[in-house]
Amino acid sequence: MARGKVQLKRIENQVHRQVTFCKRRAGLLKKAKELSVLCDAEIGVFIFSAHGKLYELASLSLSSPLS
Repeated sequence: MARGKVQLKRIENQVHRQVTFCKRRAGLLKKAKELSVLCDAEIGVFIFSAHGKLYELASLSLSSPLS
């Protein structure tokens, strides 16, 4: 069964918004890691939360220049 389109609008409930952020962040980082492995690509992903917390992922060759 196919999923419907997601309506893109701000989630007003703070708790629901945080849960959605965590799930989407995890999915995005997983996809980036898969892309790096499957395609031998160098990747770097930076995500900032609404509170300013940084989440990052980088392939091995990018890790040292980012420090």
